[in-house]
Amino acid sequence: MKAIEKMNRKIVGITLGDPSGIGPEIILKALTQHRSSFPSIIPVVFAPASVLRFYARLLAIDVDIRPVLHFSQVVKPNDHTIYCFEEGLEHFDPNPGKISARNGKLSYEIMKQAIKAAMHKQIQAIVTAPIHKVALKRAGITEQDHTAILARFTHSKDPLTLFMTGRLRIFFYTRHIPFRSIADHLNQRELIRFTERCVSALQRIGLEGGQLALAALNPHAGDGGLFGDEETEILIPAVRLLRKKGIPIEGPIAADSVFHLAKEGIYDAVISLYHDQGHIAAKTYDFYKTVSLTLGLPFLRTSVDHGTALNIAGKNKANEISMVEAIKAADRYAW
Repeated sequence: MKAIEKMNRKIVGITLGDPSGIGPEIILKALTQHRSSFPSIIPVVFAPASVLRFYARLLAIDVDIRPVLHFSQVVKPNDHTIYCFEEGLEHFDPNPGKISARNGKLSYEIMKQAIKAAMHKQIQAIVTAPIHKVALKRAGITEQDHTAILARFTHSKDPLTLFMTGRLRIFFYTRHIPFRSIADHLNQRELIRFTERCVSALQRIGLEGGQLALAALNPHAGDGGLFGDEETEILIPAVRLLRKKGIPIEGPIAADSVFHLAKEGIYDAVISLYHDQGHIAAKTYDFYKTVSLTLGLPFLRTSVDHGTALNIAGKNKANEISMVEAIKAADRYAW
């Protein structure tokens, strides 16, 4: 570690994701074709060298995969070198496009390994490639996604998800729940607490005093109760109380307008009430450059904003730009 600290460079861990998805491909492309985009960090991929070499051969990518057992072995790599940390990981040739329990177990073990390194300050941030929920389930893993895994092994309660693309920033009040349950999850006290945490999260990444907007749940923000009473009963009272506390927030604002207004710079961040409400806005604005940040952890985690894309895995069709942007975000915001 002393040699690394002298270089005054951040080490960022990149997790493989599901080995049969597009994670390995976008990592290889990002680290060999876009190295100049993040010159101040040293990337280390958490993955078996065999998996990375399999995809390098399959995709005809000329790269030297160098396994390391200690982070003190890591030095600034060039465009043709990728360091990987593989201690205790199973080696096998993946089957691109196929779901399996073995894949789920490996992606889970990789996450545990990266979290351990981040908790011990051996790396300064984690960038994640996509994992597959069905593969995790087949492996007998109860956590459904990265956020749940991170929360468990960092002992963090309710990490925050922040999407960023251009000037658009979106927090998510709820994540993976059935659509019919969204209204039942709205709670004035919880929404106030959540918004206060969003303000602290923005401060953590250097956005002091940011103007927030709350997205409405119903069409036309409920039109005074004509299209549902969630706005009048929960959202409007919550906004009033937040403003009394000195928190700059407006809303609820109709969801068909609020994300455009944030994109134009009128708001610094939007609180989205459910998964697709904010995801659709971000991905429509710029699918490839949307990045997910997980805040409320002892370290920063960034991620691509797409899934495993099993249908194109191993076919040299995956676009690596979201991975490039996720690495750049880790470089910019890691503490």
